[in-house]
Amino acid sequence: MIKKQRLAQIAMVMFVFFVTLWILLYFTVAKDNIGNQIFSATYGLMALYGAILGFKISKKWGLTKSLMGKSILMFSLGLLAQEFGQLTYSYYAYFAKIQIPYPSLGDVGYFGCIPLYILGIFYLGKAAGVNISLRSFQRKIEAVIIPFIILSYSYFVFLQGYQIDWSKPLTVFLDFGYPLGQAIYISIAILTILVTRGILGGIMKYKVLFIFFALLVQYFADYMYLYIAKAGTAYPGGPNDVIYLVAYFLMVLALLQLRVSAIKSKLT
Repeated sequence: MIKKQRLAQIAMVMFVFFVTLWILLYFTVAKDNIGNQIFSATYGLMALYGAILGFKISKKWGLTKSLMGKSILMFSLGLLAQEFGQLTYSYYAYFAKIQIPYPSLGDVGYFGCIPLYILGIFYLGKAAGVNISLRSFQRKIEAVIIPFIILSYSYFVFLQGYQIDWSKPLTVFLDFGYPLGQAIYISIAILTILVTRGILGGIMKYKVLFIFFALLVQYFADYMYLYIAKAGTAYPGGPNDVIYLVAYFLMVLALLQLRVSAIKSKLT
């Protein structure tokens, strides 16, 4: 318990530092100030911290030898992928001094996070006793309605009227893959919550809820980024970056809730 509190306190100190820095920059400097660029390039350290903690926690669960180990490993890799994407974008902008290309190596990280989070949710649901399959949802109307609403909304906001250029297949794939993939992982998370009932006396239910809340905040951050990028109003160190910081911070706390000792202490 003491170790868990110490690890959470480290995350809290990092969070308060970056939020304070952002507030100072937001109200005192211009958007193109170097301070905003530094913030944008460094707040991902929270994701890196979460990834490192996640790898250690996953190892305690046996890594790929257990469902919980697999789930935590996928979420950790997802955080690492986010940090990889951010560092790559920062390299293009601040070291190579070029306009960030699209698609680019950074998209390997940003887009790669999506299937990793989907797998993380899938394994977490199975670890909680949920059989995530069409059969388990066949009598639940929300299993059809929720993904349909989220996917439809993502399509109409980001893809309606989209002109497909088959000479750039990777660009087309990412243009569709980002909004639809993000809609898929949040849909699966919602469905997992809906079918988690009384598992392990309710212990896993609340831990799944914590993960879901972190994913929900990141989904909002992803949605906001796609929206402002489409509008051409995105800039380094903007409000969108703070939302990503909050999402990473929540994921760190959520992963700490999945430590072996944290769960066993509730069972004894």
